[in-house]
Amino acid sequence: MSQKLVPTHIDTTKASIARVYDAFLNGKDNYEVDREVLRRVQQVAPEAAQLAFDNRAFLIRVTRFIAMETGITQYIDLGSGLPTAENTHQVAQRIQPESRVVYVDNDPVVLAHGRALLEENDQTFLTSADIFKPEEVLDDQIVREQIDFTEPVALFQLGTIHHYDGERTPESIMRAYVDALPSGSYVAVSHFFDPQTEEYSGLARRMEDTFLHSPMGTGLFRTRDEILSMFPGLELVDPGLTLCADWWPDGPRIKPLTQVSYCIVGAIGRKP
Repeated sequence: MSQKLVPTHIDTTKASIARVYDAFLNGKDNYEVDREVLRRVQQVAPEAAQLAFDNRAFLIRVTRFIAMETGITQYIDLGSGLPTAENTHQVAQRIQPESRVVYVDNDPVVLAHGRALLEENDQTFLTSADIFKPEEVLDDQIVREQIDFTEPVALFQLGTIHHYDGERTPESIMRAYVDALPSGSYVAVSHFFDPQTEEYSGLARRMEDTFLHSPMGTGLFRTRDEILSMFPGLELVDPGLTLCADWWPDGPRIKPLTQVSYCIVGAIGRKP
Protein backbone atom coordinates (compact mmCIF):
# COMPACT_ATOMS: atom_id res chain seq x y z
CA MET A 1 0.00 0.00 0.00
CA SER A 2 1.54 3.25 -1.09
CA GLN A 3 0.41 6.78 -1.57
CA LYS A 4 1.68 10.32 -1.91
CA LEU A 5 -1.10 12.57 -0.72
CA VAL A 6 -1.19 16.33 -0.34
CA PRO A 7 -2.76 18.13 2.63
CA THR A 8 -6.46 18.25 1.93
CA HIS A 9 -8.60 21.35 2.01
CA ILE A 10 -12.04 20.67 0.62
CA ASP A 11 -13.84 23.72 -0.76
CA THR A 12 -17.56 22.95 -0.59
CA THR A 13 -18.48 26.23 -2.35
CA LYS A 14 -17.09 25.01 -5.68
CA ALA A 15 -18.19 21.95 -7.60
CA SER A 16 -15.59 19.21 -8.04
CA ILE A 17 -15.42 17.12 -11.20
CA ALA A 18 -15.01 13.94 -9.15
CA ARG A 19 -17.91 14.78 -6.82
CA VAL A 20 -20.19 15.80 -9.70
CA TYR A 21 -19.42 12.48 -11.39
CA ASP A 22 -20.24 10.78 -8.08
CA ALA A 23 -23.57 12.65 -7.99
CA PHE A 24 -24.33 11.52 -11.55
CA LEU A 25 -23.72 7.92 -10.39
CA ASN A 26 -26.08 8.34 -7.41
CA GLY A 27 -23.11 8.25 -5.04
CA LYS A 28 -22.97 9.73 -1.55
CA ASP A 29 -19.61 11.54 -1.65
CA ASN A 30 -20.89 14.85 -3.00
CA TYR A 31 -22.18 18.20 -1.77
CA GLU A 32 -25.11 20.44 -2.65
CA VAL A 33 -23.00 22.45 -5.09
CA ASP A 34 -22.20 19.23 -6.99
CA ARG A 35 -25.83 18.13 -7.08
CA GLU A 36 -26.70 21.57 -8.43
CA VAL A 37 -24.62 20.81 -11.54
CA LEU A 38 -26.52 17.56 -12.05
CA ARG A 39 -29.88 19.30 -11.63
CA ARG A 40 -28.98 22.01 -14.14
CA VAL A 41 -27.86 19.53 -16.78
CA GLN A 42 -30.99 17.45 -16.15
CA GLN A 43 -33.07 20.52 -17.00
CA VAL A 44 -31.79 20.38 -20.59
CA ALA A 45 -31.30 16.59 -20.67
CA PRO A 46 -33.43 14.72 -18.10
CA GLU A 47 -31.42 11.52 -18.62
CA ALA A 48 -28.06 13.28 -18.23
CA ALA A 49 -26.88 10.84 -15.56
CA GLN A 50 -26.64 8.25 -18.34
CA LEU A 51 -23.42 9.98 -19.43
CA ALA A 52 -21.74 8.79 -16.25
CA PHE A 53 -23.26 5.31 -16.34
CA ASP A 54 -22.20 4.77 -19.97
CA ASN A 55 -18.70 5.97 -19.14
CA ARG A 56 -18.45 3.70 -16.10
CA ALA A 57 -19.64 0.66 -18.02
CA PHE A 58 -17.12 1.45 -20.76
CA LEU A 59 -14.30 1.58 -18.19
CA ILE A 60 -15.32 -1.82 -16.83
CA ARG A 61 -15.49 -3.45 -20.27
CA VAL A 62 -12.20 -1.89 -21.38
CA THR A 63 -10.48 -3.13 -18.22
CA ARG A 64 -11.88 -6.62 -18.77
CA PHE A 65 -10.62 -6.55 -22.36
CA ILE A 66 -7.11 -5.50 -21.29
CA ALA A 67 -6.96 -8.10 -18.53
CA MET A 68 -8.36 -10.97 -20.59
CA GLU A 69 -6.93 -10.35 -24.06
CA THR A 70 -3.65 -8.43 -23.90
CA GLY A 71 -1.61 -9.92 -21.07
CA ILE A 72 -0.96 -6.43 -19.68
CA THR A 73 -0.88 -6.28 -15.90
CA GLN A 74 0.03 -2.63 -15.24
CA TYR A 75 -2.36 0.29 -15.47
CA ILE A 76 -2.19 4.05 -15.13
CA ASP A 77 -5.69 5.38 -14.46
CA LEU A 78 -5.74 9.16 -14.98
CA GLY A 79 -8.38 11.04 -13.00
CA SER A 80 -9.39 8.07 -10.92
CA GLY A 81 -12.33 9.81 -9.27
CA LEU A 82 -14.00 8.69 -6.08
CA PRO A 83 -14.13 5.02 -5.10
CA THR A 84 -17.26 3.36 -6.44
CA ALA A 85 -18.31 -0.15 -7.35
CA GLU A 86 -16.06 -1.93 -9.85
CA ASN A 87 -12.99 0.28 -9.76
CA THR A 88 -10.24 -0.44 -12.30
CA HIS A 89 -8.10 -2.44 -9.88
CA GLN A 90 -11.02 -4.62 -8.79
CA VAL A 91 -11.97 -5.52 -12.36
CA ALA A 92 -8.37 -6.14 -13.43
CA GLN A 93 -7.26 -8.06 -10.36
CA ARG A 94 -10.26 -10.36 -10.45
CA ILE A 95 -9.01 -11.57 -13.85
CA GLN A 96 -5.25 -11.06 -13.38
CA PRO A 97 -4.54 -11.02 -9.62
CA GLU A 98 -1.00 -9.70 -10.17
CA SER A 99 -2.26 -6.53 -11.89
CA ARG A 100 -0.86 -3.25 -10.56
CA VAL A 101 -2.91 -0.07 -10.81
CA VAL A 102 -1.65 3.45 -10.20
CA TYR A 103 -4.45 5.99 -9.85
CA VAL A 104 -3.55 9.62 -10.54
CA ASP A 105 -5.69 12.51 -9.34
CA ASN A 106 -5.24 15.89 -7.67
CA ASP A 107 -8.76 16.43 -6.35
CA PRO A 108 -8.54 16.85 -2.54
CA VAL A 109 -11.73 14.83 -2.05
CA VAL A 110 -10.37 11.95 -4.13
CA LEU A 111 -7.10 12.00 -2.20
CA ALA A 112 -8.94 12.04 1.12
CA HIS A 113 -11.05 9.06 0.08
CA GLY A 114 -8.16 7.30 -1.61
CA ARG A 115 -7.23 5.33 1.46
CA ALA A 116 -10.29 3.15 0.89
CA LEU A 117 -8.88 2.17 -2.50
CA LEU A 118 -5.48 1.43 -1.05
CA GLU A 119 -6.57 -0.78 1.82
CA GLU A 120 -7.62 -3.61 -0.49
CA ASN A 121 -4.17 -4.83 -1.50
CA ASP A 122 -0.55 -3.84 -1.97
CA GLN A 123 -0.80 -3.59 -5.76
CA THR A 124 -3.06 -0.53 -5.82
CA PHE A 125 -1.53 2.93 -5.58
CA LEU A 126 -2.67 6.56 -5.60
CA THR A 127 -0.60 9.62 -6.32
CA SER A 128 -1.32 13.32 -6.61
CA ALA A 129 -0.51 14.91 -9.97
CA ASP A 130 -2.17 16.99 -12.69
CA ILE A 131 -3.36 14.51 -15.33
CA PHE A 132 -3.26 17.25 -17.98
CA LYS A 133 0.48 17.71 -17.40
CA PRO A 134 1.89 14.43 -18.74
CA GLU A 135 5.46 15.30 -17.77
CA GLU A 136 4.39 15.74 -14.15
CA VAL A 137 2.62 12.37 -14.16
CA LEU A 138 5.38 10.49 -15.97
CA ASP A 139 8.04 11.89 -13.62
CA ASP A 140 5.99 11.13 -10.52
CA GLN A 141 7.86 9.03 -7.98
CA ILE A 142 5.10 6.46 -7.43
CA VAL A 143 4.42 6.13 -11.17
CA ARG A 144 8.13 5.55 -11.75
CA GLU A 145 8.42 3.07 -8.88
CA GLN A 146 5.35 1.00 -9.74
CA ILE A 147 5.18 1.07 -13.56
CA ASP A 148 7.80 -0.71 -15.64
CA PHE A 149 8.05 1.34 -18.85
CA THR A 150 10.01 -1.41 -20.57
CA GLU A 151 6.82 -3.52 -20.61
CA PRO A 152 3.41 -2.66 -22.12
CA VAL A 153 1.15 -0.40 -20.07
CA ALA A 154 -2.60 0.29 -20.16
CA LEU A 155 -3.22 4.04 -19.86
CA PHE A 156 -6.77 5.26 -19.17
CA GLN A 157 -7.98 8.82 -19.79
CA LEU A 158 -11.66 8.07 -19.25
CA GLY A 159 -14.27 10.77 -18.77
CA THR A 160 -11.53 13.28 -18.01
CA ILE A 161 -10.06 15.19 -20.94
CA HIS A 162 -13.40 16.74 -21.87
CA HIS A 163 -12.84 18.81 -18.72
CA TYR A 164 -9.61 20.24 -20.13
CA ASP A 165 -9.66 23.60 -21.91
CA GLY A 166 -6.18 25.05 -21.57
CA GLU A 167 -3.54 26.44 -23.91
CA ARG A 168 -2.14 23.03 -24.75
CA THR A 169 -4.21 20.90 -27.15
CA PRO A 170 -5.69 17.60 -25.95
CA GLU A 171 -3.85 15.97 -28.86
CA SER A 172 -0.48 17.20 -27.58
CA ILE A 173 -1.28 16.03 -24.05
CA MET A 174 -2.11 12.54 -25.29
CA ARG A 175 0.90 12.50 -27.64
CA ALA A 176 3.20 13.09 -24.67
CA TYR A 177 1.67 10.11 -22.88
CA VAL A 178 1.75 7.88 -25.97
CA ASP A 179 5.37 8.76 -26.70
CA ALA A 180 6.34 7.60 -23.20
CA LEU A 181 4.66 4.20 -23.55
CA PRO A 182 6.42 1.12 -24.94
CA SER A 183 5.25 -0.76 -28.00
CA GLY A 184 2.27 -3.01 -27.27
CA SER A 185 0.72 -0.57 -24.82
CA TYR A 186 -2.96 0.34 -24.95
CA VAL A 187 -4.58 3.74 -24.45
CA ALA A 188 -8.29 4.19 -23.71
CA VAL A 189 -10.13 7.51 -23.95
CA SER A 190 -13.79 8.37 -23.44
CA HIS A 191 -15.17 11.81 -24.15
CA PHE A 192 -18.34 13.91 -24.33
CA PHE A 193 -19.35 13.96 -27.98
CA ASP A 194 -21.03 16.28 -30.45
CA PRO A 195 -22.32 13.90 -33.16
CA GLN A 196 -22.82 16.87 -35.54
CA THR A 197 -26.20 15.47 -36.55
CA GLU A 198 -29.48 17.31 -36.66
CA GLU A 199 -30.93 14.90 -34.13
CA TYR A 200 -28.32 15.07 -31.35
CA SER A 201 -25.95 18.00 -31.92
CA GLY A 202 -28.33 20.48 -30.30
CA LEU A 203 -28.61 18.27 -27.22
CA ALA A 204 -24.82 18.01 -26.98
CA ARG A 205 -24.36 21.76 -27.21
CA ARG A 206 -27.11 22.46 -24.67
CA MET A 207 -25.46 20.10 -22.20
CA GLU A 208 -22.07 21.67 -22.91
CA ASP A 209 -23.40 25.17 -22.35
CA THR A 210 -24.98 24.07 -19.07
CA PHE A 211 -21.78 22.39 -17.85
CA LEU A 212 -19.67 25.43 -18.78
CA HIS A 213 -22.00 27.85 -16.98
CA SER A 214 -22.53 25.63 -13.93
CA PRO A 215 -20.56 25.75 -10.65
CA MET A 216 -18.20 23.20 -12.25
CA GLY A 217 -17.42 25.30 -15.31
CA THR A 218 -16.04 22.49 -17.49
CA GLY A 219 -17.32 19.89 -19.93
CA LEU A 220 -16.63 20.19 -23.66
CA PHE A 221 -18.47 18.12 -26.26
CA ARG A 222 -15.90 17.69 -29.00
CA THR A 223 -16.34 16.35 -32.53
CA ARG A 224 -15.31 12.98 -33.91
CA ASP A 225 -12.16 14.35 -35.59
CA GLU A 226 -11.15 16.23 -32.45
CA ILE A 227 -11.47 13.09 -30.34
CA LEU A 228 -9.71 10.87 -32.89
CA SER A 229 -6.71 13.24 -32.69
CA MET A 230 -6.24 12.04 -29.09
CA PHE A 231 -5.03 8.65 -30.38
CA PRO A 232 -1.84 9.80 -32.15
CA GLY A 233 -0.06 6.95 -33.93
CA LEU A 234 -2.29 4.31 -32.33
CA GLU A 235 -4.10 1.46 -34.04
CA LEU A 236 -7.70 1.54 -32.86
CA VAL A 237 -9.13 -1.74 -31.62
CA ASP A 238 -12.29 -2.76 -33.50
CA PRO A 239 -14.91 -1.17 -33.56
CA GLY A 240 -12.83 2.02 -33.33
CA LEU A 241 -14.27 5.23 -31.91
CA THR A 242 -17.90 4.53 -31.14
CA LEU A 243 -20.61 5.28 -28.62
CA CYS A 244 -19.51 4.05 -25.19
CA ALA A 245 -22.72 2.03 -25.09
CA ASP A 246 -21.79 0.33 -28.37
CA TRP A 247 -18.21 -0.63 -27.49
CA TRP A 248 -18.46 -4.43 -27.05
CA PRO A 249 -21.69 -4.39 -25.02
CA ASP A 250 -22.36 -7.23 -22.63
CA GLY A 251 -25.22 -8.64 -24.66
CA PRO A 252 -27.92 -7.89 -27.19
CA ARG A 253 -29.68 -4.56 -26.80
CA ILE A 254 -33.22 -5.03 -25.54
CA LYS A 255 -34.14 -1.41 -24.86
CA PRO A 256 -33.33 1.59 -27.04
CA LEU A 257 -30.52 3.96 -26.08
CA THR A 258 -31.40 7.26 -24.44
CA GLN A 259 -30.63 10.39 -26.46
CA VAL A 260 -27.83 11.20 -24.02
CA SER A 261 -26.03 7.94 -24.88
CA TYR A 262 -25.40 9.35 -28.37
CA CYS A 263 -23.31 12.11 -26.78
CA ILE A 264 -20.45 10.12 -25.20
CA VAL A 265 -17.95 8.03 -27.15
CA GLY A 266 -14.86 5.97 -26.44
CA ALA A 267 -12.11 3.97 -28.07
CA ILE A 268 -9.01 2.02 -27.23
CA GLY A 269 -5.83 2.15 -29.28
CA ARG A 270 -2.71 0.00 -29.39
CA LYS A 271 0.77 1.43 -29.83
CA PRO A 272 2.53 -0.48 -32.62
